[in-house]
Amino acid sequence: MTRATLTTGGLAVALSLCAAMAGGQKQAPPEGGPAKAFTVPAHETYTLANGLKVTLVSYGILPKVTVAVSLTTGSSDEGRDHHGVASLTGDLLKEGTEKLNASELADAEASMGSTLSVNSGYDRTDLELDVLSEFGPRAVQLLADVAMHPRLPESELERVKRDKVREIALDVAQPQTVALMHFRKILYGDHPYGTLLPSEEDVNKITIAEVKSYVAENFTPKRGHVYVAGKFDTAAVKTVIEETLGGWKATGPERATMPPKPNPQRVLEVTDRPGAPQSTITIGLPVATAESADAIPLQVTNALLGGSFNSRITSNIREQKGYTYSPFSAVSDRYHDSYWAESADVTTKFTGASLKEIVGEVNRLASEPPSAAELKGIQNYLSGLFVLRNSSRAALIGQLRTVDSLGLGDDYLKSYVAKVNAVTPAVVQKMTGQYLKPSSMTVVVIGDRSKITGELAPYASDKPL
Repeated sequence: MTRATLTTGGLAVALSLCAAMAGGQKQAPPEGGPAKAFTVPAHETYTLANGLKVTLVSYGILPKVTVAVSLTTGSSDEGRDHHGVASLTGDLLKEGTEKLNASELADAEASMGSTLSVNSGYDRTDLELDVLSEFGPRAVQLLADVAMHPRLPESELERVKRDKVREIALDVAQPQTVALMHFRKILYGDHPYGTLLPSEEDVNKITIAEVKSYVAENFTPKRGHVYVAGKFDTAAVKTVIEETLGGWKATGPERATMPPKPNPQRVLEVTDRPGAPQSTITIGLPVATAESADAIPLQVTNALLGGSFNSRITSNIREQKGYTYSPFSAVSDRYHDSYWAESADVTTKFTGASLKEIVGEVNRLASEPPSAAELKGIQNYLSGLFVLRNSSRAALIGQLRTVDSLGLGDDYLKSYVAKVNAVTPAVVQKMTGQYLKPSSMTVVVIGDRSKITGELAPYASDKPL
């Protein structure tokens, strides 16, 4: 291999060019073009006689297809005495069907070049396979078998419970998780949304009878939606959906979860973590829900305030002051429920100072609108991010089922970019003042109480923010 060398004359020229560039003014990068609207691929949605909804989306050029069965059920349907049943059920679904044991189910997945994915949340349980196009109908058959005829073997229950207990132990070892657990409990109390994780005791007392009862009551076509996205034989997929899922017996209500009525509370809760070098802060409150006309303007407001790398809070307490490495804020959505929260792991001695700056940035945005240039940068960021989030089969299905489960309407995806870019500086200021009121914010801190009590005194529950 040869290596290029510079002659003395060439080196002089190169150094001269570098000097000229260093002495000159930086050129501003070219402005980005106008935001492009996201075009939802042509799709068909219909409903089977038993109430099961089906959405078929022809998408992409690769010979691949993603098939998902989504059910509007999750931990919110467990009941107060059965915390953890939904999550444990999700794990047991991978243990086979009435016809296939766990090994045979795994072989069936592998024969299509895929692995069954099962995710259980508060309001939704999702089963998914991503396969070569030729296996689209087979993927439908396999997911139908898992959803309609799960084996739920009692022989595997104790092992799955032990795994779940270990997962929970790892989660609660993280102060961020503990802070969120306390935050949710203050906001939602005894509503299912108030329980972030089941306890070890909750999991250990679950019986196989409870798991089967949960499935019987909640796994019903009236609460189901099949999504197929990618390249596939439409006629063949429709036929197999009707043949396999059309006979699923419709039972129970379409949705059992009752939305919560969160109570914005001016609360400071501190959990002692002796010797902790950092304090974990979560501060927030309920806001307009996802189906509200204010939801998208709130997303823009959040991104500008704390929900992007170039946001104000991030710039303040990370870049300028060095209190923390990775602060972030988000609007968290569930069925007819949303809250805004800022979270940060801050150096212990800056706990109070960090809260002061977070609240200060909220108050500043409520008192004066951002510049048009600052807002435009955030809008470009959100527009581009939205397109990226729809750039794969699974991601597109994820967006569609979020729209369906939250009741956002058929026009949500195609109008999102336009609505983001229609937000004005005055609207951002209005959203901040209307919804992000420090006087109603819950503050949760996990840290060394002996070192932060004095710093937190100005933020006590009876003190205004």
